[in-house]
Amino acid sequence: MKAVVQRVAYSQVIVEGEIVATIDDGLLVLLGVGPADDATIARRLAAKVVGLRVFCVNSKNMNSSVIDIGGAVLCVSQFTLFADVRRGNRPSFSGAANPVLASELYEAFCAEIAARGVPCERGVFGADMEVELLNNGPVTLLLDTADWERPRRAPAT
Repeated sequence: MKAVVQRVAYSQVIVEGEIVATIDDGLLVLLGVGPADDATIARRLAAKVVGLRVFCVNSKNMNSSVIDIGGAVLCVSQFTLFADVRRGNRPSFSGAANPVLASELYEAFCAEIAARGVPCERGVFGADMEVELLNNGPVTLLLDTADWERPRRAPAT
């Protein structure tokens, strides 16, 4: 899975002129699902997202999570995170999961966020959406669960 996580003062999703989801202080998560992803990966990524200490409370340092501030998550499906643009100018999306798997794991990710006590608003899977946000910071993080599986290098001696 890949996620773009943005700390926001507010965010909302509009589909066909209607607001379908909105949050105030919290995290906007653009979530892409790959063909090798599964429910375990969705749970691990959700745990990472709600635990990220990216909010500043009583300090200039980022020391608090979305749980700590009583914030919310707005999750938007984003298969284009798996775009391959190495050749030519037209992106290929063959690296993204099929829509059935992607929808299932998108829902699993959102359910896990909510199960951890964080309200989780959602875009509409597969819809053309307008996403509005006021990035707070700005703070934007790129998370790729494929990176978590790489062995760590031993420290230099």
